[in-house]
This record gives sequence, structure tokens and C-alpha cells, in this order.
Amino acid sequence: QPMSDSDESGVMVEHKDASVVEGDSKPDPPGDDPPELTDESALPPTPKGDDGSPSQADTAWQVVSIGTEEDEYAFTFHEDPWNKILNQVPPGWKVAVVSVVGAFRTGKSFLLTWFLKYMYALEKAQKEGKSLNDEETPWFKEFDSLGNEGFEWKAGSDRNTTGIWMWNRPFFLHKAQGENLAVLLVDTQGMFDHKTTMNLTAAIFGLSTLLSSYQVYNVVKQIQEDNLQQLALFCEYARNAMDQSDCERKPFQKIDFLVRDWQNFDDDEHTIEQMEQQMSEYLAQVIDVRETAAKDLKETREQIQVCFEDIGCYGFSHPGFAVTKKKYAGEVSELEDLFMTLLDRYCRRVFDPATLQPKQIHDRELTSVELGSYIKAYAKSFTSGEKFPAAATLLDATAAANNANAITLAFARYKDDMDLIAGPKCSNHVQTKELEEEHERALMMATREFKSIANFGSKKSIEISQRKLSEQIESQWQVYQSLNESRNPLAGLETYMVPVVVAAVAYVVGTILDITCSPYAHVCKKSSEFLHHSWTVVICFLIIVAATKAKQMQQLWQKFQAAFEIMMDKPKKD
Repeated sequence: QPMSDSDESGVMVEHKDASVVEGDSKPDPPGDDPPELTDESALPPTPKGDDGSPSQADTAWQVVSIGTEEDEYAFTFHEDPWNKILNQVPPGWKVAVVSVVGAFRTGKSFLLTWFLKYMYALEKAQKEGKSLNDEETPWFKEFDSLGNEGFEWKAGSDRNTTGIWMWNRPFFLHKAQGENLAVLLVDTQGMFDHKTTMNLTAAIFGLSTLLSSYQVYNVVKQIQEDNLQQLALFCEYARNAMDQSDCERKPFQKIDFLVRDWQNFDDDEHTIEQMEQQMSEYLAQVIDVRETAAKDLKETREQIQVCFEDIGCYGFSHPGFAVTKKKYAGEVSELEDLFMTLLDRYCRRVFDPATLQPKQIHDRELTSVELGSYIKAYAKSFTSGEKFPAAATLLDATAAANNANAITLAFARYKDDMDLIAGPKCSNHVQTKELEEEHERALMMATREFKSIANFGSKKSIEISQRKLSEQIESQWQVYQSLNESRNPLAGLETYMVPVVVAAVAYVVGTILDITCSPYAHVCKKSSEFLHHSWTVVICFLIIVAATKAKQMQQLWQKFQAAFEIMMDKPKKD
């Protein structure tokens, strides 16, 4: 079947991953399991195509599906593909999530496929130490056709994307000052497709918003009032959550209204910079509270502004009439020059390493592990799309995930500090008093780390989490004490000291008897012979043990030396 990026009305449409059979609620991710990167200095995976295009293993994985045979409102979070994607992020790297939302059949997947092309080109350029500005040929002219290697798109009036999909590998960007950032791309089910309830649509939109650090709201021709009302619908939760917390920061970061088929551009009269200025002025008119007199319109805009730190707007001209035909298969040459110029500018704007920010929750930039904790907690709140979760439910989920992350990071801080002193890789014994002092210092730093993160939610839940942390640290402290005691040079010496002392006493007493005994003292001589035989047997036994356990005897000798040094060092300290 020939594929097109538009339906009969010329509106760009979205994808359905060909690797997953329609109706499967839990698809198996295709290809081999992605590798886990454990070395922070590890280089990110290299694109397979010569032009930086996706390999055959690169595709979209479904992380949220909706509806089952038993429950048409079921909202299922697929943890396995989610974990496999996040496991590819090196430890400690921050994560940015770029998602696209909007009504169905507005070209979200077509846009995301262009995002993919740009990100492969950008990642390849950074690996080669270049800039996309240095290339003689623009990145979007490196291929003849957009193809269907990304988020699949095609013509038609029926929905294709259901639930939430994520590209199955992160993109890795190097920011200024040596910072690294992993970027995830997310596609969502189109809203208002005549098959999905309003509550289920709000749940999909809501989880996408909770997940994203940069959200693109795809609209057609202009920003309609219903677009603002739909956005404000979910923002009502955010405002309620803010009223219950001490955090002054707005809950969500960045959102762009991307206006497709913007009809007010005139490339004969305006430069690109003037067009972009026109977009900013248009947004100010639409979103500015002072421009609207009606109370309900003001409230809609206030809800949006109080929930997003940064609200932007960008417009694309019509891509050209060629894309309205069903035989269009993604040929780049068929697209209008102005559309491609604006697309290039917008891709650079969204994915600029200097400005793209990692996902933040309560002023904390998240790593992949932390992000995973939050999303899993949120997903549990959306167990059914029949009823949108209350703000308090999502607030509790946020607090629970935040406290769990605080425990994990604080405990990791304690272990990192103590591993340097008495960890498995250490070989020297530490004096008990010194070890206790290091434990108290590490405990204090871990507690400080916990309190700096666990600053959201009820006081009772924070106290419970802190007790859990204390229990984990106490258990680990006992492990460090055992490890340190095993390295004590004085430990276990009694096993060898007893026969040595017996042999020494037998030798000394036997020697004394030899000197003092009369030649006619039969008992004295027998006693002397017995003692000589005793210390000889003990010495022979120790020699045999030393011969069969050379390595252990070497360690024993080192223990003797260390013990001697400790005993000699004590008087000096006194």
C-alpha cells in the first residue's frame, strides 16, 4: 500500500509501528536487547547507517497501551521496554524527554520522523567533532526520501498510533562545559479520534506531560480556543498539586505550540527572522490574559501560564501540494523550500545542546534511574482510563517516587564514602575508633543528601522514608564492620600462637631439665625427652602446614608484621 503523509484534506498524519500487530496490548520489543552501559565514560552507540540514519534494529517501542478485551479503558504501562531504553543511558547522565501531542491526523509522527533524521545527523556530527553548520550539504538533503524508517506515517482517516510510543534508543548530546545529555523521543496517540473517551485522552495527554521536559503541541493553521482549553484541562491538576506543596517552581518546563500550515507567511516580503518574530507576536496575542475580557477565557490562560515555565510558538508553512496526494512517499524534493527552511530552524531550536534542558522535578535534574522511578509511580495512578486520577493521587505518587529516589541516592552516597575506607576493594585494617568516625561522617552526609531531595509530600511519609534509609545504612554498617574485622592482623592469630607457645615452653623447659637433671635422674630425663619430642612435633606440624598453605602462611606473616607495627604504634600515640 503506498504511503503518504497526508489524508485527503492534505493534513499530515501519523504512524503505526509495523513491527507490532494491531491489538496486541503487550508487544515484544523487536531486535536484540539493547546493551547496558555502566561506564560513565562509555561512548554512546554509533549509528549504523553511513549517513547517520537508523539501523534495522532502531524502531519505536510502545510503553503505554490502552484497552484490553476485558476492559476497554485499561491503561497499561509496559515496564520492560521502558527499562530497556533507560538502561542504555550511562549512569549519572541527565535525561531530556521531547514529546509531541495533538489531535489525531495532524502530522505528529511525520514531524517526529524529521526529528529522528535531525538527531541522527546531529549525533553523528558531534561524534566527528563537527557542527551541522560546517557541512556543505544541509542535513535534510543528505537523503532523497524521508522513508518510513522512523515513526511510521501514512494516509487515511483512521487512527494509527494508540497509547504512547518511545524511540527504542536515546540520543546522546554533549553540552558545554563537558556536560552530557541523553535525549528521548516520544509519540502519543492523537486526541479526539471519535474512539477514545475524554478521560482516557486526558490520561494519555497527562502522562505525556508529566514525562516530558520539552513538549510540542501540534495544531493546524492557528491556535484555537479549544486547543487552549484542552491544554488547561490537564493543567488543573498541576495547579492543585502546586497549592499543596512548598515548591515555588512551576510543575512543567517547556511547551511549544507548533502551528502547521501557517497561512500568514509571505517569503517574498519577510525574512526568516521576521517570520519568527511574527510567531512570537501571535503567541503574545493569543495567550496574553489582558487581551481577553471573558472570565472563563482568562482562567484558561492563567492555568496554562501558572503551569509551564516557558511557552513558545512556531509555525510551519504548508509543505506543498505534492504531499496531499496519496502517492507521495516522502520525497524531499517535493517539499517547499520555505517549509524545509522552517523545519531546519525548528529542529535546531528544539535540540540545541546549549538550551535543551533535562527533565526536572522539584528543582532537581533527573537521571534515567530517577526518571524511571517517577514514571512508574505515575503510571500506577493511571491504572484505568475510565476515570482521571485525582490531583491528590498524582501528588502522592510524585512524593512517593521522590522519597524513593532520596533513599536510593542517599544510600549510594553513604556506600561511596564508606567504600573508600572499608569497602570490598580495601586491603588495610582500620582502627575501630577511626572507622566509627568515618561512619558517622558518611551517615551525616547521607542524611543531608536525603533531606535535600525529600522535600516534597507529607511529613509522615518523609519520616517513614528516612527510617528506611537508617535501616539500610545500619545493615550496611554491619557489613563494613565485618569486612574490616576480617582484615584485622590480630584476628585468628590465636590459632597459630597456641602451638607456637606450647613448642616454645616445651623447648625452654626441656633445655632447663637437660642442664639441671642428674645423670641418674630417670624421671627427669624422660620428661626432658618428652618435652623435646613435643616441640619437635609441633615445629614439624607448622612446617608441614606452611608447605601446604604457602599463600596463607605468607598472609599470616604479613599479619604478624602488621600486628607488630600496630603494637609498636600504640605507645607512640599514647
